[in-house]
Amino acid sequence: MNFYFAPMEGITGYIYRNAYQQFFPHIDKYFTPFLSPNQNRALSPKEERDILPENNKGMYVVPQILTNNAEHFIRASKELKEKYGYDEVNLNLGCPSGTVVSKGKGAGFLAKKEELDCFLCKVFEELDCKISIKTRIGKESTEEFYELMQLFNQYPLHELVVHPRLQTDYYRNTPNKEMFAYAVRSAQSSLCYNGDLFEEQDYREFCQEFPQIDTVMLGRGLLINPSLIQKIKTGKALDKRVLRAFHDKLYEDYKIMLSGDTPLLFKMKELWFYMIRIFRDSEKYMKKIRKVSRLCDYKVVIDDLFSEIELI
Repeated sequence: MNFYFAPMEGITGYIYRNAYQQFFPHIDKYFTPFLSPNQNRALSPKEERDILPENNKGMYVVPQILTNNAEHFIRASKELKEKYGYDEVNLNLGCPSGTVVSKGKGAGFLAKKEELDCFLCKVFEELDCKISIKTRIGKESTEEFYELMQLFNQYPLHELVVHPRLQTDYYRNTPNKEMFAYAVRSAQSSLCYNGDLFEEQDYREFCQEFPQIDTVMLGRGLLINPSLIQKIKTGKALDKRVLRAFHDKLYEDYKIMLSGDTPLLFKMKELWFYMIRIFRDSEKYMKKIRKVSRLCDYKVVIDDLFSEIELI
C-alpha cells in the first residue's frame, strides 16, 4: 500500500512535514496545502517558502494548486517545474469551503463541467509534467459524478484522488463507498482513496472492501495519531515519548518562524484540536490548552498532560 498525507490548510506546511518525516517516516507522498496563483504572480512569498526544495529534503512533495483559470495553473506549474524541479502538480477540486466554492474554485469548479473541460484541455495541451486531481464526487448530487468521471477519463491524468463526499457534505455524513466503487470500475487512471481512515480498523475494512486499491490518502487520522501508518505496517503503537519529541520539535520550529506568544499559541492550539484525541479522558486538558494566553502557562499544561494522561 502507498500512503499519502493529505493537504490540510494552515497545518501541514513544510515545518509540520519535516517534523513528521523525522519521527514518522512512512509517507510515500506529501501534498502541500493549496497554492493560489493569480494574474500578478504564480506563488506568494509564503507559498514559495513552503515548496522550496531545501525545505522539503528527503520527501516526495506534490504542490497542490487551487484555481479555475487555466493560464494561472499553467504559469504556476511551469514555474514549479523550471525553477524548483517539481515534475508533478495536483489540481484541487475538493476544497468545500464556502469562500472557495463561491468563486467557482475547489469543489465549486465541479458544478461547471464545460468550463472544467476547457480548463483541462488547455492544461494538458500546454504542460508536459504529471498532473493529478484531488476531487469530490460532485457539488450537490452524487449523479454529478458519472459525468465527472467521463470528463476525467478524457485526459491522461497521472492519478485521481477521490474523496467520496459532496461539497455540500463538507466533512459530515460518511464517505459514499458506492460512488467510489463506481470510480474503481470506470477510472482510466490510477486511483487513490481519501476519506475517514481514522484508525487501523477503518483501514483494514477499506482493504477488505477494495482489495484492488493500492493507494490511500490520510489526513485527519494522521493529525490525531501521527503513528497510524506505523501501527498499520508494524503493529507498533504510538510511544508517548516519541509524541512528546514530535511536539517539542514542532514547538521549537514554529517558535523560530512565528513572532510572539499569540501566533505560536494559535498554531499549537490548532494542532491540539486533533492530537488531544489520542489521549484518554483529556477533555479538561483541552479546556486548559484553549484558555492559556502565555507560553509559560502552555508549557505547564503540556508537561502535566504528558506526565499524567495515557494514550488510547
